[in-house]
Amino acid sequence: MTLPIISPRHSAVPDGFAAKMREANLYPLSATGIETLQVNVGKLCNQTCTHCHVDAGPDRREIMPREVFLQCLRVLDQSKAKTVDITGGAPELNPHFRWFVEECRARGLHVIDRCNLTILLTRPHEELAAFLARHRVEIIASLPCYTEANTDAQRGVGVFRKSIDALVRLNDLGYGHDQDLQLNLVYNPAGEALPPDQAGLERDYKEQLARDFGIVFNRLFCITNMPVGRFRETLLESGRYEEYLARIASAFNPCAAKNVMCRSLISVDWQGFLYDCDFNQMLDLRVNHGLPAHINDWTAALNTREIVISEHCFGCTAGAGSSCSGAVT
Repeated sequence: MTLPIISPRHSAVPDGFAAKMREANLYPLSATGIETLQVNVGKLCNQTCTHCHVDAGPDRREIMPREVFLQCLRVLDQSKAKTVDITGGAPELNPHFRWFVEECRARGLHVIDRCNLTILLTRPHEELAAFLARHRVEIIASLPCYTEANTDAQRGVGVFRKSIDALVRLNDLGYGHDQDLQLNLVYNPAGEALPPDQAGLERDYKEQLARDFGIVFNRLFCITNMPVGRFRETLLESGRYEEYLARIASAFNPCAAKNVMCRSLISVDWQGFLYDCDFNQMLDLRVNHGLPAHINDWTAALNTREIVISEHCFGCTAGAGSSCSGAVT
């Protein structure tokens, strides 16, 4: 099925994101420095989640080669970035994942692994959890709900139980207990609702998971479902794309807009192309405004670049805001 392209002039938000940013005195939106290099190492995944903005799955073959990893390391050696945020797909399925983690940690960098949890139980990855603990890698893990029915509805039958088993394994290794072994969970709403209050939901998660399974974790991140990738396709097919765009636009928060993650982060795709965030990456909105869009051509000017924006950016500025680390206000 070929999905229609939604033109801004036909949008349910007639004044658009740029106009909202002008009203907030934030246009043009500029980066304030690159603290985090987010590296999307490919779209191969062992799951097929309904809300996935990457459209990842077992049939995807996009995999970052070692040459691009080496360019990432070169940039990290030259830049002031202190954090490497590794994502996918299931990033652990990239054959160079462990080598890259070791190289980053040898440089004293903070490493984040965006883990779907179930990968930790699959062959030949049974020792992966111990590897992550040994290298003090922060884990940010998706768990859309603390109930089995809601999680399986988003991520597939049986995923909740496997996720719980993986969390128990991580706890046994010290994650959630040891200050150097951060374990954070991610909540995505089911469908088209905006996320609830992050602090309140975090309390609920901690109470339920501790009571039912003895699981502990550090923080919960609430992330808005972005109208990108597989979720966008679902909205278009159901005829609710415009309605959802209007909903997130009506919740625009200037304080959240001021703190969006793209101001301190830059994203690299599996081929080495540069984007202001992972969501722009999935829409193929590369770094622009006269600056190089490939990591081979890295320049310090990217630290203060003008950020490419579009209507999907309303997702990051709605309510308390949304970023790869949850609410921003």
